[in-house]
Amino acid sequence: MRITGGAWAKRRLAGPPAASDIRPTPDALREQAFAILAPWLDGAVFLDLFAGTGANSLEALSRRAASVLLVERSPKAAELIRRNFAALAVPSECWRLVAEPAERAVARLAREGVRADVAWCDPPFSAWDDGPAALALARAAGLFTSGARVVLEVPPRREVALEGFSIVRKLRGAVLLAVTS
Repeated sequence: MRITGGAWAKRRLAGPPAASDIRPTPDALREQAFAILAPWLDGAVFLDLFAGTGANSLEALSRRAASVLLVERSPKAAELIRRNFAALAVPSECWRLVAEPAERAVARLAREGVRADVAWCDPPFSAWDDGPAALALARAAGLFTSGARVVLEVPPRREVALEGFSIVRKLRGAVLLAVTS
Protein backbone atom coordinates (compact mmCIF):
# COMPACT_ATOMS: atom_id res chain seq x y z
CA MET A 1 0.00 0.00 0.00
CA ARG A 2 1.20 3.47 -0.79
CA ILE A 3 -0.06 7.02 -0.69
CA THR A 4 -0.42 8.41 -4.22
CA GLY A 5 -0.74 12.16 -3.75
CA GLY A 6 0.55 15.10 -1.76
CA ALA A 7 3.31 15.30 0.83
CA TRP A 8 3.50 11.55 1.40
CA ALA A 9 3.40 10.49 -2.26
CA LYS A 10 4.72 7.01 -2.83
CA ARG A 11 5.31 6.41 0.89
CA ARG A 12 4.72 2.81 1.87
CA LEU A 13 2.51 2.02 4.83
CA ALA A 14 2.50 -0.87 7.24
CA GLY A 15 -0.10 -3.34 6.05
CA PRO A 16 -2.20 -5.85 7.90
CA PRO A 17 -0.57 -9.00 9.24
CA ALA A 18 -0.98 -12.27 7.37
CA ALA A 19 -4.32 -13.98 7.98
CA SER A 20 -5.91 -10.66 8.95
CA ASP A 21 -9.49 -9.87 7.93
CA ILE A 22 -8.40 -6.35 6.91
CA ARG A 23 -8.74 -5.98 3.14
CA PRO A 24 -6.79 -2.89 2.05
CA THR A 25 -8.22 -0.74 -0.72
CA PRO A 26 -6.34 -1.40 -3.96
CA ASP A 27 -3.99 1.47 -4.85
CA ALA A 28 -5.57 1.85 -8.30
CA LEU A 29 -9.07 2.29 -6.83
CA ARG A 30 -7.79 4.76 -4.23
CA GLU A 31 -6.01 6.82 -6.91
CA GLN A 32 -9.04 6.85 -9.24
CA ALA A 33 -11.53 7.73 -6.49
CA PHE A 34 -9.40 10.49 -5.00
CA ALA A 35 -8.86 12.05 -8.43
CA ILE A 36 -12.65 12.27 -8.76
CA LEU A 37 -13.08 13.53 -5.17
CA ALA A 38 -10.51 16.33 -5.61
CA PRO A 39 -13.08 19.18 -5.85
CA TRP A 40 -14.58 18.19 -2.47
CA LEU A 41 -11.36 17.58 -0.52
CA ASP A 42 -9.77 21.00 -0.05
CA GLY A 43 -10.50 21.92 3.57
CA ALA A 44 -12.90 19.00 4.00
CA VAL A 45 -13.76 16.90 7.02
CA PHE A 46 -13.16 13.31 5.87
CA LEU A 47 -14.92 10.36 7.56
CA ASP A 48 -13.27 6.95 7.16
CA LEU A 49 -15.66 4.18 8.23
CA PHE A 50 -14.04 0.76 8.74
CA ALA A 51 -10.66 2.48 8.44
CA GLY A 52 -8.42 -0.63 8.42
CA THR A 53 -4.87 0.65 7.89
CA GLY A 54 -5.79 4.34 7.68
CA ALA A 55 -4.50 4.61 4.11
CA ASN A 56 -7.64 6.30 2.77
CA SER A 57 -7.52 8.94 5.50
CA LEU A 58 -3.84 9.57 4.87
CA GLU A 59 -4.63 9.97 1.18
CA ALA A 60 -7.36 12.49 2.04
CA LEU A 61 -4.95 14.50 4.20
CA SER A 62 -2.30 14.39 1.48
CA ARG A 63 -4.89 15.90 -0.86
CA ARG A 64 -5.70 18.83 1.43
CA ALA A 65 -8.53 17.56 3.64
CA ALA A 66 -8.53 19.67 6.81
CA SER A 67 -9.10 16.72 9.13
CA VAL A 68 -9.94 13.04 9.17
CA LEU A 69 -12.06 10.93 11.48
CA LEU A 70 -11.19 7.26 11.40
CA VAL A 71 -13.69 4.72 12.72
CA GLU A 72 -12.31 1.24 13.40
CA ARG A 73 -13.52 -1.32 15.92
CA SER A 74 -10.66 -3.83 15.64
CA PRO A 75 -7.98 -3.17 18.29
CA LYS A 76 -5.29 -4.60 15.98
CA ALA A 77 -6.34 -2.36 13.11
CA ALA A 78 -6.54 0.65 15.44
CA GLU A 79 -2.96 0.02 16.51
CA LEU A 80 -1.91 -0.29 12.86
CA ILE A 81 -3.55 3.09 12.15
CA ARG A 82 -1.68 4.69 15.05
CA ARG A 83 1.62 3.25 13.79
CA ASN A 84 1.05 4.47 10.23
CA PHE A 85 0.11 7.97 11.37
CA ALA A 86 3.10 8.11 13.73
CA ALA A 87 5.47 6.92 11.00
CA LEU A 88 4.38 9.85 8.83
CA ALA A 89 4.39 12.29 11.78
CA VAL A 90 0.81 13.38 11.06
CA PRO A 91 -0.05 16.26 13.41
CA SER A 92 -2.47 15.10 16.10
CA GLU A 93 -4.85 18.00 15.46
CA CYS A 94 -5.50 16.68 11.92
CA TRP A 95 -6.86 13.28 12.86
CA ARG A 96 -8.95 11.42 15.37
CA LEU A 97 -9.41 7.68 15.77
CA VAL A 98 -12.74 6.47 17.15
CA ALA A 99 -12.07 2.88 18.20
CA GLU A 100 -15.56 1.41 18.40
CA PRO A 101 -18.18 -0.16 16.12
CA ALA A 102 -19.35 2.09 13.29
CA GLU A 103 -22.96 2.41 14.44
CA ARG A 104 -21.87 3.60 17.91
CA ALA A 105 -19.19 5.90 16.48
CA VAL A 106 -21.62 7.48 14.01
CA ALA A 107 -24.08 8.28 16.80
CA ARG A 108 -21.30 9.73 18.98
CA LEU A 109 -19.90 11.92 16.20
CA ALA A 110 -23.35 13.23 15.27
CA ARG A 111 -24.06 14.13 18.92
CA GLU A 112 -20.77 16.04 18.96
CA GLY A 113 -21.93 18.08 15.96
CA VAL A 114 -19.44 16.64 13.48
CA ARG A 115 -20.34 17.13 9.81
CA ALA A 116 -18.39 15.25 7.14
CA ASP A 117 -17.96 16.58 3.62
CA VAL A 118 -16.45 13.40 2.21
CA ALA A 119 -16.58 9.82 3.47
CA TRP A 120 -15.09 6.45 2.60
CA CYS A 121 -16.82 3.26 3.67
CA ASP A 122 -14.95 -0.02 3.28
CA PRO A 123 -16.63 -2.66 5.46
CA PRO A 124 -15.25 -6.19 5.59
CA PHE A 125 -16.94 -8.06 2.77
CA SER A 126 -17.90 -10.82 5.23
CA ALA A 127 -20.06 -8.20 7.02
CA TRP A 128 -20.66 -5.89 4.06
CA ASP A 129 -24.21 -4.95 5.06
CA ASP A 130 -22.72 -3.15 8.07
CA GLY A 131 -21.35 -0.51 5.67
CA PRO A 132 -24.63 0.59 4.06
CA ALA A 133 -26.28 0.40 7.50
CA ALA A 134 -23.62 2.72 8.97
CA LEU A 135 -24.05 5.15 6.05
CA ALA A 136 -27.84 5.18 6.52
CA LEU A 137 -27.38 5.87 10.25
CA ALA A 138 -24.88 8.64 9.50
CA ARG A 139 -27.25 10.31 7.06
CA ALA A 140 -30.24 10.00 9.42
CA ALA A 141 -28.16 11.46 12.28
CA GLY A 142 -27.14 14.47 10.18
CA LEU A 143 -23.46 13.52 10.06
CA PHE A 144 -23.08 14.55 6.41
CA THR A 145 -23.05 18.04 4.95
CA SER A 146 -25.44 18.79 2.12
CA GLY A 147 -24.18 17.16 -1.08
CA ALA A 148 -21.43 15.21 0.70
CA ARG A 149 -19.63 12.60 -1.40
CA VAL A 150 -19.20 9.02 -0.23
CA VAL A 151 -17.14 6.19 -1.68
CA LEU A 152 -18.58 2.78 -0.79
CA GLU A 153 -16.46 -0.23 -1.63
CA VAL A 154 -18.63 -3.01 -3.00
CA PRO A 155 -18.09 -6.77 -3.32
CA PRO A 156 -18.29 -8.26 -6.82
CA ARG A 157 -21.81 -8.70 -8.21
CA ARG A 158 -23.38 -6.65 -5.41
CA GLU A 159 -25.87 -3.91 -6.27
CA VAL A 160 -26.15 -0.71 -4.27
CA ALA A 161 -29.40 1.10 -3.53
CA LEU A 162 -29.41 3.35 -0.48
CA GLU A 163 -32.24 5.69 0.38
CA GLY A 164 -30.95 9.24 0.69
CA PHE A 165 -27.97 8.61 -1.60
CA SER A 166 -27.67 8.79 -5.36
CA ILE A 167 -25.05 6.98 -7.39
CA VAL A 168 -22.81 9.53 -9.09
CA ARG A 169 -20.40 7.08 -10.66
CA LYS A 170 -19.56 3.40 -10.60
CA LEU A 171 -15.90 2.57 -10.10
CA ARG A 172 -14.18 -0.78 -10.28
CA GLY A 173 -14.87 -2.19 -6.82
CA ALA A 174 -16.77 0.82 -5.49
CA VAL A 175 -19.48 3.37 -6.11
CA LEU A 176 -19.32 7.13 -5.63
CA LEU A 177 -22.46 8.37 -3.92
CA ALA A 178 -23.88 11.82 -3.25
CA VAL A 179 -25.91 12.47 -0.13
CA THR A 180 -29.33 13.74 -1.18
CA SER A 181 -31.79 15.82 0.83
